Amino acid sequence: MLEVVIVVELALGKYVEAAIVAFLLVFTAALGLLQQASSTATGAPLAPSDADAKAVSKDGLTGDEARRRLAKFGPNAMPDTSAHPLRMAIEMFWAPVPWMLEVVIVVELALDKYVEAAIIALLLVFNAAIGLFQQTRAQATLAALKSRLAMTASVRRDGAWKTVPSAELAPGDRVKLSLGGVVAADVKLISGEVLLDQSMLTGESVPVEAGAGVQTFAGALVRRGEAEAEVTATGARTKFGRTAELVGAAHVVSSQQKAVLRVVRNLAAFNGGVILLLVSYAWFLAMPVTDIIPLVLTALLASIPVALPATFTLAAAVGARALAKQGVLPTRLSAVDEAASIVVLCSDKTGTLTQNALTVATVRPMPGFDEAHVLALAALASSDGGEDPVDGAIRAAAAGKAVSDAPKLIAFAAFDPGKKMSEATANDATGNPLRIVKGAFSVVVGIAQSSPTAATAAQDLEDKGFRVLAVAAGPATAMKLAGLVALSDPPRKDAAALIAELRGLGVRTVMVTGDAPATAAIVAKAVGLDGAVWPPGPIPDAVSPEQFAVFAGVLPEDKYKLVKAFQKGGLTVGMCGDGANDAPALRQAQMGIAVSTATDVAKSAASMVLIEPGLAGIVAAVKEGRITFQRILTYTLNSITKKTVQVLFLATGLLMTGHAILTPLLMVLIMITGDFLGMSLTTDNVRPSPAPNSWRIGNLTIAGVIMGIGELVFCIAILAFGIYQMRFALSALQTLAFVTIVFGNQATTYTNRERRHLWSTRPSVWLLLSSIADILIASTLSVAGIAMTPLPAWVVAGALAAAVGFAFILDFVKTPVFRRLGIT
Repeated sequence: MLEVVIVVELALGKYVEAAIVAFLLVFTAALGLLQQASSTATGAPLAPSDADAKAVSKDGLTGDEARRRLAKFGPNAMPDTSAHPLRMAIEMFWAPVPWMLEVVIVVELALDKYVEAAIIALLLVFNAAIGLFQQTRAQATLAALKSRLAMTASVRRDGAWKTVPSAELAPGDRVKLSLGGVVAADVKLISGEVLLDQSMLTGESVPVEAGAGVQTFAGALVRRGEAEAEVTATGARTKFGRTAELVGAAHVVSSQQKAVLRVVRNLAAFNGGVILLLVSYAWFLAMPVTDIIPLVLTALLASIPVALPATFTLAAAVGARALAKQGVLPTRLSAVDEAASIVVLCSDKTGTLTQNALTVATVRPMPGFDEAHVLALAALASSDGGEDPVDGAIRAAAAGKAVSDAPKLIAFAAFDPGKKMSEATANDATGNPLRIVKGAFSVVVGIAQSSPTAATAAQDLEDKGFRVLAVAAGPATAMKLAGLVALSDPPRKDAAALIAELRGLGVRTVMVTGDAPATAAIVAKAVGLDGAVWPPGPIPDAVSPEQFAVFAGVLPEDKYKLVKAFQKGGLTVGMCGDGANDAPALRQAQMGIAVSTATDVAKSAASMVLIEPGLAGIVAAVKEGRITFQRILTYTLNSITKKTVQVLFLATGLLMTGHAILTPLLMVLIMITGDFLGMSLTTDNVRPSPAPNSWRIGNLTIAGVIMGIGELVFCIAILAFGIYQMRFALSALQTLAFVTIVFGNQATTYTNRERRHLWSTRPSVWLLLSSIADILIASTLSVAGIAMTPLPAWVVAGALAAAVGFAFILDFVKTPVFRRLGIT
């Protein structure tokens, strides 16, 4: 269709117009081409075949075979899926509000109105620049995921061990896992024993023992031991890579975007109908086309909420600054006002509700022993200064209950995964030799005399979600069970208070964890989460937070699916977490929150990061979000009111005078003074609501139209005064219409900003200053006759006084209307 328009324009000799339409055609094609290129670049990766995945010899792959597989499966790295900068820039100009402004610019240029076109173009670029600046910050997520992987790996090639960049690993490679290293790809252990910390992937706070035949994943940390393993998956095919793909795929349209689209849609539908009637009546009056085109242009300008997207961004930026002072750093501005709407918070357990640090929860001494001596014996059978969190927790507990007659350590043997215990040799206070062992209950009771109640005590502790270790001591041939040590990851001290306060704000909290159901239930009860526990298994497409308080045994994909399931039910979701396993869900949620101890992966995926210890920042985010929401709500209501009255006033003025009562230049001045000075509402003093907010665009539109009709009555009265009482010429009537719109808009600003009576709260200093500036600019231009016909000063002052009185009258109409429509 655009090509046909170009041909017609050229045939008519309209070369400038043809060039503009051609530019729009190229613009559209470029956007589509970038979209297609992006889709092609993120195709599905190959999966290793059975032949490629078969076990290799002890000499590892040959160099040639490694290169062949690397060429086939690609490097051991995640593909770059970030948006092209040109595409990001184009998309800033590809939305309803920019489209309307672009049409107006084209019309202004066609009419040789270069000054007006330049002003509107600046407004368009201003909106786009703000949006582009914020969007570029979202590209950090996948980069952080990549940096998490090991940079180098020890691999056996051609019968020799060598160090290569981890990106050069291929399926079938034989690699070595060593203390302190990061697993560079998904691997299956061939030999050796290691202690693996997989908390950043699975959410489990307790490291796991791994031996031959065990599968582990890229990103796991080696806490102890050494092993050899075979690479089974690389790059995007690893478990870590699939998490990264989920982060890339995670996307939710913010409430802001939806609100802007619906406001523009409603205004376009209403004002579009009025403009059609306007043009029809002008045609009926036989107005020249040269007069109709400026009239339509003025009506278009009157109906565009030009500063609405920029105001949303500015309000969120003001809220983000306030949150930063309270220890919360927003990384996605839309999350600030999204916090006002969340009705369910999905909270990770490990590191979020708990401290992510093992501690000794309780000690059960057997007959003949006490807690202090059980801990002293257990500490002797624990490594000193190592990275094993179990041993560290036991030694810390023993240090707090020191005994004077503790045995003297002679030798220590580290934990043996095959035997499932560690042991020590020591001399007691009398110099007699002692053998001390610490390990799994089933193993220790097999080599030591046990109390009849020991098995029951151990089972009782395990049922409560504790990790239970048994300690035995005595002569090598006559050892006795000394006691049981139960370890747990304790809840944060502020977790219960946080959940209670959120409940008071109307936000329901559910625990989402990869941990076992029994352990999760214990923590849930401790922090005040009462309700059913979802058993491990697939998350259904439809589930309600009211059904379950805990979702246990979930994988990263499950957390992501759970957030989407809640969103499918129409809920605004907050997700709180700290590990790489939480990243996809953090990205998908409207408000993703990374706690202060979170990994870079989680912080990059989240839309908010708590930079102070504790979880009080979440409550602060909800409260500040509701303040931001109220400010945006007021500006949106104001925009609907203004755009409604301006178009209706043009139509009414045409009926009353037979001419356009506003020119395009005057409307541009109203846009600059009204729309952009009105952005000061983002700093206004508002009253946050006690319950979650939601965008009721239908009710908001009705309220705006009613307020607009009220302002229209005021404008018609002033215009009638100018026509019938003062007998003003058309040019003077246009000036009078300009000041009437400006003063009327100021009146409705103060009635709309307060849900109760307009005097209930004090306006902010910036709002008062912007109002004064708006009134002074309009008054000066109209009295001095700058860019318009001058008016007597007393007429301008009278219009301002009438606007003040009108504000109080309209305020009494507004209160019941807002109450009935639920505008709170």
